[in-house]
Amino acid sequence: MQPASIKALFAGTIFLSAFLLFLVQPLVAKQILPWFGGSAAVWSVCMVFFQVALLAGYAYADWISRRLQPRTQAKVHGALLLASLAFMPVLADASWKPGGGEEPTLRILGLLVATIGLPYFLLSTTGPLVQAWITRTPWGAQVYRYFSLSNLASLAALLCYPVLIEPHSTVQQQAWAWSAGYGVFVLLCSATAFYVAGRWPAAIQVVAPSGDAPAPAASPETKPRLIDQLLWLLLPALGSWLLLAVTNHVTQNVAPVPFLWVLPLSVYLLTFILSFESDRWYRRAVVLPLTAAMLALCAYGLQDSIGSHLRTGLPIYLVGLFLLCLCLHGETARLRPGPSYLTRFYLMLSLGGAAGGALVGLVAPHVLPTFYELGIGLVLCALAAALVWRHRRMGVLASLAMAACCGWFLAEELRDDARARRMDRNFYGAMMVVDSGILPDDRVRRLYHGATLHGEQYLSPANRRWPGSYYSSSSGVGRAIEAAPAGPRRVGLIGLGAGTLAAYGRPGDVYRVYEINPRVFDLADTEFSYLRDSDARIERVLADARLALEREAPQGFDVLAVDAFSADSVPAHLLTVQAMDIYLRHMKPGGVIAFHVSNRYLRLDTVVAKLAQVRGLHTALIDDTPDEVDVERSIWMLVARDPQALEREPVRSAATQHEAAADLAPWTDDFNNLFSVLR
Repeated sequence: MQPASIKALFAGTIFLSAFLLFLVQPLVAKQILPWFGGSAAVWSVCMVFFQVALLAGYAYADWISRRLQPRTQAKVHGALLLASLAFMPVLADASWKPGGGEEPTLRILGLLVATIGLPYFLLSTTGPLVQAWITRTPWGAQVYRYFSLSNLASLAALLCYPVLIEPHSTVQQQAWAWSAGYGVFVLLCSATAFYVAGRWPAAIQVVAPSGDAPAPAASPETKPRLIDQLLWLLLPALGSWLLLAVTNHVTQNVAPVPFLWVLPLSVYLLTFILSFESDRWYRRAVVLPLTAAMLALCAYGLQDSIGSHLRTGLPIYLVGLFLLCLCLHGETARLRPGPSYLTRFYLMLSLGGAAGGALVGLVAPHVLPTFYELGIGLVLCALAAALVWRHRRMGVLASLAMAACCGWFLAEELRDDARARRMDRNFYGAMMVVDSGILPDDRVRRLYHGATLHGEQYLSPANRRWPGSYYSSSSGVGRAIEAAPAGPRRVGLIGLGAGTLAAYGRPGDVYRVYEINPRVFDLADTEFSYLRDSDARIERVLADARLALEREAPQGFDVLAVDAFSADSVPAHLLTVQAMDIYLRHMKPGGVIAFHVSNRYLRLDTVVAKLAQVRGLHTALIDDTPDEVDVERSIWMLVARDPQALEREPVRSAATQHEAAADLAPWTDDFNNLFSVLR
């Protein structure tokens, strides 16, 4: 083979493996989402699996490259590659679908192991293992460029999936296409392993060609110092910490825009690409002063309004993330070892990334009352700088001063939040209860989930049973309940919030509430009084609403309010044809399903209209913009089998017709895409 062909084989194997690695993550998670519900929970558990599998792959690469001879490595890895083909296609078996009552976390992890366990593990090994093989070739001095290439492939997959792949194919088509790509990867990786083992069974001395990336800073014979190995772990951990912390901040406190999480992850991967492609991108004299300034600005933004507005907060935190991660990854690249320690280096990077992600993604929700991890991460970055500059007194002093500055702004954020009546956080997000108003009759208590209002209540005895915010008597759901038959009513609520809709309950009525988050029930009971003040009988179901409704006998609802959508986290499995069929099974012949589709970023009304069209249902859109100061504008789409159900007052006088978009495909469990309904 010609040198160009050999390099193309190396590059193609690494690029394809990284591309498939990032592509399978949203593919599989999207596939199982309708089975388990609760998008935040499902995606978080999947991310834990992916990080652990990646770490295991790096550990395997480190072990096999150190313990086995090249020819033995090729045989072992080749056998595993062939065995992994038994997992194709990567479609989850329906037997993993929960029947109810199981622990979802363990079931999801077991499903992932059974569906993509070995293929994902082998894809994870490819980057460090193939690079270890490359160090045996005459092009070993360029090995770290291949790490940059793998991150470029990851970025390409990240951007391609929501833009090019998801909108134009079903989950099943995606799984078969991915499996075909994996078959090509098996051929490339096997060819690489056996070719290198046969041609270069022993490492050879390499010299960096002119114009190429510089040779590693340390020679193969130089054992890295303990402090350097500690920094291999610490710096990537802080990068991963900042990635998740900034993502949480911009999606919860700046703007809950769908797909906004793509931007921080793209910035994060870009800094890896630049740092390991060449030393020319990370220049301390230029980058460090800019980073110090952005570090202070990001910390200041935590307790100032500039950090919570889309036009100012988003640029500040994306630029800050870019510069901070460029420093962290640039300093990591400066510490890269010689070829003998390459796989150990990547293992420590992976361990650090997994540790940082686990601390923010798994630990923080249980130990921090709200999203304080960004402020903590900024302080830790400044302290890490003191460790990097440990041999320069002025550098240490400047770093400690910056840490003190960030710590002061974090303390200011804590003092501001201390004014809240209650803050609560768990796996499903952060909630805050805030009181406002001066006069007794004007005192209002509000419940926020992130930056989204989820209900409010007047505190005075005379007004506390008045339904406000999105649920007033002029809203779509208020009108639907008032238009229901005069006798005892059975009302279903998907999503509780503050419990406002219980205010419509009358003696003899039954209100059945489906809520996935136990803390919401607790807040509704202790901080608000709608549930205990209601004249209706309240039934509670702590579960994902769709899974619960699938298991239950028909409930015979007069009204079913579907109110579980927020701007950045839309549980799409509640807006599919299959979900609509489940809702219809639980409705009385003249019943009305009320979808709360108020959203600044998504046209969810068009999704509901298309579902109704597909199933031959009738719709009425009620866009309520009341004159009252304390009533939020709300948009509700009412759906019914019987058109007469939407002709009753007070629905008929406020309803407008909504035609389904001709170019919008109906959402199903196998195909749904938020990009198609972005405003």
